[in-house]
Amino acid sequence: MWQEPLISVVIPVYNGDPYLAEAIESVLAQTYPAVEVIVIDDGSTDKSADVAKQYLPQIRYFYQHNGGQPAALNQGIELTHGDFLAFLDADDLWTKSKLEHQMDVIIDNPEIDAVFGHVEQFYSPDMSESERLRIRYNRRIMPGYHAGSMLISREAFMRVGDFESQWRVGGFIDWYARATRKGLKSIMLDEVVMRRRLHGSNMGLRERASQKDYLHILKAKIDRQREAPDHDP
Repeated sequence: MWQEPLISVVIPVYNGDPYLAEAIESVLAQTYPAVEVIVIDDGSTDKSADVAKQYLPQIRYFYQHNGGQPAALNQGIELTHGDFLAFLDADDLWTKSKLEHQMDVIIDNPEIDAVFGHVEQFYSPDMSESERLRIRYNRRIMPGYHAGSMLISREAFMRVGDFESQWRVGGFIDWYARATRKGLKSIMLDEVVMRRRLHGSNMGLRERASQKDYLHILKAKIDRQREAPDHDP
């Protein structure tokens, strides 16, 4: 009897206890049945561990010393068993049928490596009015070239390689640039698959000291483009 391929979901968390439960529940509520959920605690000092452990044994929980989100994602990937990989930040949410619709596309188009979807941003309900005025955002639903909106085959991910752990922010931008150079074949769904939460402690705000990483990532991309074309399959 045919069985659905296993999708492994990695949720990295660093001091995300206010939102982690909602993120986990949005994964556990997926209409696609074959899901493995791994939470990687990147050295949290709040109650993230307590929140995650409430969902055992539906999830697997692992702690590591703080090394940044890319390092946490890489650690989670090493622990996965699925033929497909998906990622979700601890403060974001998936729509209920995200994985089902993305897997349908892959099954119908076996030559496709990855499926993305649209992203909708929203103010976290716990934000004050002053915080909302400080954090402006585009209210349009946008194509989500984002780790949290992607479903990718393990083989395709490994062909590109791990996230670069040297970057505290912008790790997916670097990874996607490498994936594009290696000829990643992807499809963008028209529907919203992820809701990105805006709040006062988003990673981009926490990691202000690492904003220069974006410049280094851009330089690395330009340097790669100057090199000979990549001949990897």
